[in-house]
Amino acid sequence: MLSKSQARAFFLGGTLFFSVVFLALTVDTIRQTDARTNASNLTESVIKGKEIWENKNCMGCHTIMGEGAYYAPDLTKVVERRGDAWIRVFLDDPQAMFPGERKMTKYNFTDEEKTNIIAFLDWVGKVDMNGWPPKPNITPIINSPKPDASINVKSVEVGTVPAPEKFSQLCTACHAVGGSGGVVGPALDHVGNKFDVAYLNRWLIDPQAVKPGTAMPKLPLSDTERKDIITYLSSLK
Repeated sequence: MLSKSQARAFFLGGTLFFSVVFLALTVDTIRQTDARTNASNLTESVIKGKEIWENKNCMGCHTIMGEGAYYAPDLTKVVERRGDAWIRVFLDDPQAMFPGERKMTKYNFTDEEKTNIIAFLDWVGKVDMNGWPPKPNITPIINSPKPDASINVKSVEVGTVPAPEKFSQLCTACHAVGGSGGVVGPALDHVGNKFDVAYLNRWLIDPQAVKPGTAMPKLPLSDTERKDIITYLSSLK
């Protein structure tokens, strides 16, 4: 048993010690705030994107930095995961990118508004949050075949044309080549052996017309972009 004087000394000493620890941690937190919150990249575009995020009540469905609703996907690292070009296409018409699935409202954003939204989400993704959100530790269950990891990307492209920019920006979000890319759609390693140029052209112009009910979206590709992608796909044999 402690005497009254010992108990008082223990209480005062403990309070003083933990107060010092608390103050030290507070100072350390303040010292790191600018670097860890990506404050140096807080541009006018980022601020405008945040205003759109709030005005459209995006947090009513989405989550960033662990805050928000869980009805729609977490967007903390969406720019890193999807890329600028894919997000722009998605914002033009969310339903078109995921036929029969996505329920996101079509807001008819201007190009400037899309730029600001992406700038805000890119800024969010570069804030140091000690590894949040964590990487998924499960393999998604899909009906499409998994990419062939035994095939090296370089071996697939030897003697062929390089992947067009639009293919890298959009198609790899769902499809893989040489084990690198998405797993939502089928791997495209040998697609040049399966389909001819005419079929690929019809498919990219309107996937639903070729295969009603397919999950493949109708991408807003120019004639040149579509031709470049078809040339690349035809070389994957």
